[in-house]
Amino acid sequence: KLEGLKTIAVTTNGINLTRLLPRLKEAGLNAINISLDTLVPAKFEFIVRRKGTNLSSKATVLILAGMLCLLYLQVNCVVMRGFNEDEVLDFVDFTKDLPLDVRFIEYMPFDGKYSCSEILLGQK
Repeated sequence: KLEGLKTIAVTTNGINLTRLLPRLKEAGLNAINISLDTLVPAKFEFIVRRKGTNLSSKATVLILAGMLCLLYLQVNCVVMRGFNEDEVLDFVDFTKDLPLDVRFIEYMPFDGKYSCSEILLGQK
């Protein structure tokens, strides 16, 4: 722990979080940003580029692990046209009674030096 730091946070997709959480907490971690752009297991595997992630139980374990460790929890969801915009209400329903904040984040429409505005949700 470093003098003067009030918050030590990590942003993660959660794949290794349950294994690493005890050591991170011991090192002073007190906040977790969970990047969870979808609640659909096949879409989650596509995003994280790993098969067999078992999303539904993983999301539940992540949230419960954070709650049990008394950490500040935030779920970040990047909303993308044609991919997950139909899940916004599902996210609200999934998290509405949990002690965490959900942020719906605008997709950053850049791929290297090119703009990818066709999947930017708020733009026509």
